[in-house]
Amino acid sequence: MKYIQTDQILDIPEGVTVSINARSIKVVGPRGELSKDLKHINVTFAKVNNRAIKITVHNGDRKHVAALRTVKSLIANLITGVTKGYKYKLRYVYAHFPINVNIIEVDGQSFVEIRNFLGEKRVRQVKIFDGVKIEQSANQKDELVVEGNSLEAVSQNAADIQQICRVRNKDIRKFLDGIYVSERGVINEEA
Repeated sequence: MKYIQTDQILDIPEGVTVSINARSIKVVGPRGELSKDLKHINVTFAKVNNRAIKITVHNGDRKHVAALRTVKSLIANLITGVTKGYKYKLRYVYAHFPINVNIIEVDGQSFVEIRNFLGEKRVRQVKIFDGVKIEQSANQKDELVVEGNSLEAVSQNAADIQQICRVRNKDIRKFLDGIYVSERGVINEEA
């Protein structure tokens, strides 16, 4: 079954400007600027007024109409990123060998360096994406804080750190060591 026309309306908060040019979205807010290319999804954007955008799908089937809500969520995530920012907290869990985590700089590129995971000599390194800030928590032992404006970059960095510390070839019910995401949210709660 085809749906003739399906709409979603996205509200834009005060202090945020959204510009759309050929399905390339650019969002500018108090924390900076983010952009997203949605040329692969066939949707139409129309400006209702300065504080709202109408996203429309014409003659879409069920899957195409489902992508409409995804587009709305992606733009809403960009807006939240430039107004509040995203923050993930990761905790180190170890039973015997203390995990040693450092932020290092190699040739102008930052990496998270993980040593002594399960007592292994192997040094694990995870590249830090542009626009993402990772630091040791000041008030909590064995915690890493990942912050940034882009939800995709922040969550991907946190996922990369968590996945590089997976226990392999052992009973994972006994070996619970690793670095796990313990909390996720926004940086500026009041904004």
